[in-house]
Amino acid sequence: MVRILVADDHEVVRRGVRGLVESRPDWIVCGEATNGREAVEQAGRLAPDVVILDIAMPELNGLEAARRIHKAVPKTEVLILTMHRSEELVRQVLAAGARGYLLKSDAGRDLLAAVDAVAGHRSFFTPRVGEQVVRGYLAGDAASPVRGHTERELTGREREIVQLLAEGKSNKEIATRLGIQTKTVETHRANIMRKLGHHGLSDLVRYAIRNRLVEP
Repeated sequence: MVRILVADDHEVVRRGVRGLVESRPDWIVCGEATNGREAVEQAGRLAPDVVILDIAMPELNGLEAARRIHKAVPKTEVLILTMHRSEELVRQVLAAGARGYLLKSDAGRDLLAAVDAVAGHRSFFTPRVGEQVVRGYLAGDAASPVRGHTERELTGREREIVQLLAEGKSNKEIATRLGIQTKTVETHRANIMRKLGHHGLSDLVRYAIRNRLVEP
């Protein structure tokens, strides 16, 4: 029995994925999550074989959730299911430890094959992702410097705070959400600005949209 956790903030997507997945008699959806934070918590508690993750989710995006799941439950494989298609995003997905990358527009045709592959600890990439991107990453190109400032320069907590700021949360609200002091949030915010070379919230919002931390 292959146990699968589905994480997407849209109920219709979760229902569709569940319907496809459970068309296989030896597969079961053991849990559903509506944001990245829930996905990380449930993955740690349920230890599923596969987590199907959307990237653009509230509170904690799919990339950061994938990083945390890969670290906390290394035997659990992650399949990213997204509507976004870009070479840089594929590189970030691979760097986060995900095993597969599937466009939502290809899910009706390829989801079962993708889950089957990652459940068997094999890679799967949506047909419309350039093979050269994957080959380049596996050859070591992902370790080379990337032009300008990238999300990878930030710590996990800093990426989390960037997303919450971009979603319109105040320093106080972020502190309450994360269980830390407001002063600590302010320190993180200052460090983020320094690392990225930004000077205001509007710059952070543009950065978050560009790096798929939030939806525009």
